[in-house]
Amino acid sequence: MLPAMELERLLHSQGFGSRKACRALIEAGRVALAAGPCLNPKTPVSADLAFWVDGHPWQAASKVYLLLNKPTGYECSRAPQHHLPVLRLLPAPYVERGVQPVGRLDADTTGLLLLSDDGQFIHHFTSPRRHVPKTYAVSVRHPLDDTQLTALRQGVQLHDEPAPLAALACAARDSHTLLLTIGEGKYHQVKRMVAAAGNRVDALHREAMGELALPANLAPGQWRELTAEDFSQLGWPCGG
Repeated sequence: MLPAMELERLLHSQGFGSRKACRALIEAGRVALAAGPCLNPKTPVSADLAFWVDGHPWQAASKVYLLLNKPTGYECSRAPQHHLPVLRLLPAPYVERGVQPVGRLDADTTGLLLLSDDGQFIHHFTSPRRHVPKTYAVSVRHPLDDTQLTALRQGVQLHDEPAPLAALACAARDSHTLLLTIGEGKYHQVKRMVAAAGNRVDALHREAMGELALPANLAPGQWRELTAEDFSQLGWPCGG
């Protein structure tokens, strides 16, 4: 919970730039409260302030939790090597306050990606000790068969891994689409597991993390804040 503070300081805490930049934003008449435009940077405001900047609504929060439908061609890195950073899809204030991907999806992988500036939240859902289930729809090059499915369920041996890795769940959605759930997050794990089972991944789409499924109405590149129901499905206290 954010403490009550001056409007200028609150905007700064929400990622709208330096204190000087936030002060200029307010004095230029670009910030509005429920009562209308506010020109005084020292106006005292409550911790749960709802406000508008250039007509866009914002809600003050101590931490940010977002769900993004990641499109292809974006890297989950602040210093991408070959593609645009996935953070480019978010409003600048979120990036300014330090929001980062919760784990990584490859540039050519699409689907559900969580982002936050809460270190504990990020650690919980990326720690290999937690075994958070992640479900993928996997488009494969060759027709699926029972031998491949059995291998994935029982475990396949990957190079440099001490023991075989098995899917938590594995089923054929159709002849060339595999629905695969894993509990780890090793490098290129799904692609390597499918290859070890005798097939090849052509496209990879994350559909769910734990019980949280990617909303059907969230188009590629779109994002929204996590809801109370989302937190419940993730098994995480609402808002941290």
